[in-house]
Amino acid sequence: MTRRLKIAAAGAAGAAIIAAGAAPALAGEGMRDRPAAAHEHAARGQLVSVRHLGAKSAGEVRAWLATEGFDASSVRYGVDSYRLVYRTVDARGRATVASGLFVLPRNGARQLRTVSYTHGTTSYKADAPSMAQDVWGPGPAVTYGSAGFAAVAPDYLGLGEGPGVHPWKDVPTETSASLDMLRAARQFALREHRALDGQVLVTGFSQGASSALGLARALQEGADPHFRLRAVAPISGGYDFRGAELPALLDGGIDPKMSVAYVSYLLTSWNRIHGGIYEEPSELFREPYASHVEKYFDGTTPGEVMLKGLPGTLNELLTPRGFAVLRHPSGTFAEALRVDGEVCTAWTPRVPLRLYKITNDDQAVTANTDHCAAAFRARGVDAPVIDVGDQTYGGSRHLGSNLAGTAMVVRWFAGLR
Repeated sequence: MTRRLKIAAAGAAGAAIIAAGAAPALAGEGMRDRPAAAHEHAARGQLVSVRHLGAKSAGEVRAWLATEGFDASSVRYGVDSYRLVYRTVDARGRATVASGLFVLPRNGARQLRTVSYTHGTTSYKADAPSMAQDVWGPGPAVTYGSAGFAAVAPDYLGLGEGPGVHPWKDVPTETSASLDMLRAARQFALREHRALDGQVLVTGFSQGASSALGLARALQEGADPHFRLRAVAPISGGYDFRGAELPALLDGGIDPKMSVAYVSYLLTSWNRIHGGIYEEPSELFREPYASHVEKYFDGTTPGEVMLKGLPGTLNELLTPRGFAVLRHPSGTFAEALRVDGEVCTAWTPRVPLRLYKITNDDQAVTANTDHCAAAFRARGVDAPVIDVGDQTYGGSRHLGSNLAGTAMVVRWFAGLR
């Protein structure tokens, strides 16, 4: 869940998922791909190419962040930003590539603490953090980089320069893409005569909050000997789709237009990944939407086009069978919901953990965070829930929580030694 549209669409306050903004990009000199070493092989995390996206002084970073409402009080240094393309695996374990944003502070430090930030929902390839021509997409990574961290922000599969279609809300591939992005960042930092110290502070927003917990779990379980989990701080996640988010989508707890967008993305994405949800879109989606809905979420359709093309309510979108799938999950859909929720139910964090939320969240209802915290506490984990306050962005409290949460998390991470 996230924003990519600055204006309300079809009356939806904060219907801000998914379209390119108009603020200035963090682009600049050096827009040239640099191929990785000639001895490339198929190892996961192997660099394929690097593009320098530009450099900014600390003053320029402060001014740039302020244009979109990001808190610049933690800015200490200028930054260099890079797009990394690296080897990873797809949802079936086959070799592929993905891209991501890597931000390094211009502070001269050779040893750098690392923050992994996983972004919220976007359906358009060009809106991923390493590609976005606005501040929203790369803003959190630049916030962490300018505070002195090496900031790693994967685009996920199928977004940015990654081929194919993004498997939305698929924590296993979000985890593998995030882990392999860390490996690629480590390689590139060494080429720049710098080093990641191996301790990873993990955060993410909305869709990326679940991704963050998935990465944290993998790191704690020893997925890579070079990296160790240090702390976890996800923001406004949709952690419990079955128990919290789907009921809100169906019962009017979320803006109707946003419900249409999320339900469409979920059903088309999970049918691609898992199969068994429908054979033809017309089984779940009414015409004329059934003929276009998969195209809207294939990565090539700008978000504003998708939002205009979809109806305003679920009653206009779904057939009776479509409603039945959501109200009574079974088969592969039920199994996918179970796996999605395991980020809060199937592991026991052994590092400092904070869950950030905003009350009356208009997209990822706050029951998601409450349920996740309860699941961790049931496993004996201290899981404090931090309310980020009353900030909004584009009329959306959910989107505002990314701004406020990022400001709080960077301060918390900076204080952990």
